Amino acid sequence: MNLNRLSAGIFTSVIVLGSLGVVAVNPHSVNAQAINNTRQELARKEVIASGSFVTVDRGHPTSGNARIVTENGQRYLEFDQRFKTVGGPDVRVILSRTQVVPVNVNQQDYITLAPLQSVNGTQRYAIPANVNLDEFPSVAIWCRQFNVTFGYAAF
Repeated sequence: MNLNRLSAGIFTSVIVLGSLGVVAVNPHSVNAQAINNTRQELARKEVIASGSFVTVDRGHPTSGNARIVTENGQRYLEFDQRFKTVGGPDVRVILSRTQVVPVNVNQQDYITLAPLQSVNGTQRYAIPANVNLDEFPSVAIWCRQFNVTFGYAAF
């Protein structure tokens, strides 16, 4: 009976040590994990700024959240899944030099990032490397044709 316990204990120890030894000496497993960890580090987003949209013009309600992130060295403006506004002619996403964006904006007070991709949901816009974000404390949804700000988010 004692011999059976001893042999069972040795058998269990060999299985445990054997499986640990394979993992410890398998260089392919270790390198694959290190590469995967490095890829995950590079792909992480760093949030630089964020804010919530407020409506400026009552006829064009705008809501949701915006944030500026850095990913793999590139900066992006992102709207979350709760983003919602209304359609209109020539609607643009602009970065504003004013924290509170008025209904009508002056040309010197903003830069255009891109036409609005969608009136709702998640979307992303690349921010050019030469844009100094310290000069732009907010983002706005703006109709260029009628010079009407629908809504903005201050960062």
